[in-house]
Amino acid sequence: MKKLTIILSLILPLLYLSSCKTAPTSGTKSSADEQAMIKALQWQEANPIQAKAPTDWTNGAYYTGVMKAHQSTKNLIFLKALVDMGNRNQWKTYDRLFHADDVAISNSYLYLNEIGNKEVQLGPTDAFIQAHLFEPQDWKVGKGNAEQVILWWWCDALFMAPPVLTKYSNLKKDEKYLDEMHKYYSETKNLLYDNEEKLFFRDNRFLWKGGATDRKENNGRKIFWSRGNGWVLGGLAMMLEDMPKNYKHRAYYVDLYKTMSKRILELQHPDGLWRTSLLAPENFPHGEVSGSGFFTYALAWGINNGYLDAKTYKPAVQKAWTALKGCQQESGKVGWVQNIGFDPKPADKDSWQNFGTGSFLLAGSEMLKLK
Repeated sequence: MKKLTIILSLILPLLYLSSCKTAPTSGTKSSADEQAMIKALQWQEANPIQAKAPTDWTNGAYYTGVMKAHQSTKNLIFLKALVDMGNRNQWKTYDRLFHADDVAISNSYLYLNEIGNKEVQLGPTDAFIQAHLFEPQDWKVGKGNAEQVILWWWCDALFMAPPVLTKYSNLKKDEKYLDEMHKYYSETKNLLYDNEEKLFFRDNRFLWKGGATDRKENNGRKIFWSRGNGWVLGGLAMMLEDMPKNYKHRAYYVDLYKTMSKRILELQHPDGLWRTSLLAPENFPHGEVSGSGFFTYALAWGINNGYLDAKTYKPAVQKAWTALKGCQQESGKVGWVQNIGFDPKPADKDSWQNFGTGSFLLAGSEMLKLK
């Protein structure tokens, strides 16, 4: 009987049972925060979104959160979810080789490879990156449509591709991948970053050009989408974590990260969350989880890694994380997530998306490290 008990204690952590009320852990008593993250994972795995494909950007963002949760906790439940996903997907990307969204899923593949998983197959990721960076394409020369004037023409792209390319450059020990990433990143910043507000427009439809047709909020201010800026700031934190300290353009990203972090802190609301419209919070006066989760992750990462002053930022991220946990239902479902979109829209307690769960896991992954 004793022998059977020992065997079961070794096997059970490897099993994923979405119906379990108490999840297996990494061998130590989990904190309440880790348990909240496990419940979020369990609910999401049991309720997959009807995406375009299991390798699309929504799953890419979700499993990036799972990846960071495992990196922080070493909990086998997160690891199993990652490996199962990779095997289901046959380690493929999605199929638009010039669309940054479609390589986001490779972040998890590269992480599993980094930690020595032998099941990973990086062939599809290799093929995608070579095509994406080095093959001719209309977007690269401004021959797309009215929006597709550069390769990464929407700010979300700065979360989807650059962290993947940073990991890939390390894997290949070749800075040419970082240099190409920097070229395309700089194009996006030059097009979409507003130097006055220190925020990113979602895409060039929202740029102010000094005309009567400029898109404005009801209060007359520029339109800056919370999740869009969350994509950027969260992506910067991931890039800086992996980018070599001596990379020649690193200071460019550190400066942008610090500048945006300061601005985002100014826009946090007393309840701890950010509104979907950063400069017109009265439009939808409730908090929203996806943007808030990415901001919480990025700011907590900055504290944990010495880029942001703990005295200034720690109260903000603690308040944000408490509020994020308040958006999680008893089932583990994370609500108050704005639906798929490209501009500020409302959410409610029952609105959810897998990338919202991913942002929750990202935030938790850094809050677990906060001293």
